[in-house]
Amino acid sequence: MPATTTIRIDTDTHAQLVALSRKSGSSLIATVRAAAEALRRQQFGEQVAREIDELQRDPAAWEEYLAEGESTSVADGVA
Repeated sequence: MPATTTIRIDTDTHAQLVALSRKSGSSLIATVRAAAEALRRQQFGEQVAREIDELQRDPAAWEEYLAEGESTSVADGVA
């Protein structure tokens, strides 16, 4: 079992986590892990979206990005 620590959260957040745990049939720690992973993925997606938006504002950089994608793509055999 991984080492653990204690965190302080407000009672409303604790109640939400307990409700999510019960609904999914998971332990409270598994629910907290899943919530942390979901937040990590959300933040990653937002960062990617910001970077793509920034690239699209520069036509030359966007074309270079698209060209690089084409040159490194692998055919999957799906027509």
